[in-house]
Amino acid sequence: MGLRPVCAIVSSMIRRISAISLALLVAGGASFAADLTEQYRATADKLIDAALADTEGYNRLAYLCYRIGNRLSGSAGLEKAIAWSVETMKAAGLSNVRVIPAKVPHWVRGAESARMLTPVDRPLHMLGLGMSIGTPPGGITADVVAVATFEDLAKLGRARIQGKIVLYNEEYRGYGPTRVYRATGAARAAAFGAVAALVRSATPLAMQIPHTGEMNYDEAQPKIPAAAVSPEDAMMMARLAADGVPVKVHLEMGAQTLPDADSGDVIGEIPGREHPEEVVVMGGHIDSWDVGQGAQDDGASIVACLQAVALMKKLGLEPRRTIRVAFWVNEENGGRGGEAYRQFVGDKIKDHAAAIEMDGGAEAPRGFGAGVNAPSLTMLQQIGKLLERIGAGEITTGGGGSDIGPLLRDGVPGLGERTVGTHYFDWHHTEADTLDKVNPEDFRKNVAALAVMGYALADMPERLVAAAGGRRGPSQ
Repeated sequence: MGLRPVCAIVSSMIRRISAISLALLVAGGASFAADLTEQYRATADKLIDAALADTEGYNRLAYLCYRIGNRLSGSAGLEKAIAWSVETMKAAGLSNVRVIPAKVPHWVRGAESARMLTPVDRPLHMLGLGMSIGTPPGGITADVVAVATFEDLAKLGRARIQGKIVLYNEEYRGYGPTRVYRATGAARAAAFGAVAALVRSATPLAMQIPHTGEMNYDEAQPKIPAAAVSPEDAMMMARLAADGVPVKVHLEMGAQTLPDADSGDVIGEIPGREHPEEVVVMGGHIDSWDVGQGAQDDGASIVACLQAVALMKKLGLEPRRTIRVAFWVNEENGGRGGEAYRQFVGDKIKDHAAAIEMDGGAEAPRGFGAGVNAPSLTMLQQIGKLLERIGAGEITTGGGGSDIGPLLRDGVPGLGERTVGTHYFDWHHTEADTLDKVNPEDFRKNVAALAVMGYALADMPERLVAAAGGRRGPSQ
C-alpha cells in the first residue's frame, strides 16, 4: 500500500475519533448541565419568590429617580448618585464597597432652541446632541437641505450643501442602523460645507419627543453644531424640501465641553465561600443623559442588579465565587467607567468567571444572550429552565454590552440580560424616561432573573468559556 492511501486511512481515523470525542464532550456537558437545573431549582425558587415579593428594590429606584434625577457625566447629580450608591450598597450588607476612580467628560447643554422661520414661523422640538459644540452667539440662521441617507448627501455635493443646515430624515429601521446618522452625521455634513446638522430622532414613536444621544466629530473636518429633532418635525421639513419649498431654520445652542471631571464606578460584593478570588460581576451604568430621570436607561438596571445581590445576602446565600455588583460610570458619552474597571481588574482578569450587563431597560424579561461556546451555552440553557416560570428562560448566542466590552475583549464570558423591549426606544434618551415607565412587576421579574443567573454562575462547579476562548475546567 502506498503512502497516500495510508495517510488517507489515518486521516479518516483521526476525524472519526475527533467526532466521537466531540460527541462525548457535548453529551457530557449536556448531562452536567441537566444536573445544574435540579441542583439549583430549590435555590432559584427561593430567589424568585423573594424577588417577586420584594418592594425595597423599586423603592430604591424611586429614590434615585425622584430625589436625585438625571445623572450626566460631570454633573452634580451624578456625584450625588454615586454617594447614594455607596451608602445603599453598604445598607444592603455588601462587602468591599468602594469607588473606582475615573476621569469623565464634562459636557454641558446650556440654553438651546430651534425655530423654523419659513415657510411657517414655528418652534421645533429639538435636543442638542451630546458632545456637540454650541452655535456662535446669536445662533445660526440658514436654509435646510434634507437627505435620507449618506448616499443622498454625497449626490447633493458641496455646491448644494455649502452654508446650509443638513437635515437627516432617515426612517427608523432599528436603533443600530439609525443611530449612525446621529453619531457621524454632523462630521459628514461638515465635509461638504454644512454649517449645522439636524437629525431625525432614533425612535419608532412619533410623539413630538426629541431623543438626544452621543455624537462624534472627525478631527479632519470642521466641527459644526448638531441637534436631534422630533420625527414629526423632520418629516415636515423633508416633505417641504421635496416639494421645492424653501425651509429656513434658526438654531441656537449654548453647549460647551469643560475639562474632564473626577468621578468613578461603584462596586460591592458578596465574597465567595471557596474561591473569593474568582468573580462574577453584573451591573449597568449609573450615568444618564441630562433629560428625564434615567429610569429605564439605566437606573432600573443598576438597582435591579443591586437588589438581586441584596436578596442573596438576605437569604444567607454564599456562592462558591464572589458575586459583585458594579455601577459603571460614563457609558453614555465616553465609556470611561468600563475602561477604569478593566484597569482596576488588571492581571487578575483570568479570575473573572463571567460578566453580566443589563442596559436595555426593565420591561418584562425574556432571558439572556451569551457570548460563550457550545457546551457553556448548553449549561446556560439549563439554568434558563429555572427562569421559565417568569418568562425569562430564553438563552441565545450573542451577549454583552459596552461597559463589559473591555472584559470581553480579554476573554471573559459575557452575558446581556434581555427584555421584550416593546417601548424602550420610545423613551430612550428623552424627557419621558421617568419612573412611571418602569412597571413594578416587570422590574421584580428582572431582579429575579438576575439573581438566579448571577448566583448559579457564581456557584456552579464549572466555569463558562467565551466563544473564542479555550475551555476552563472546574475551579481549583
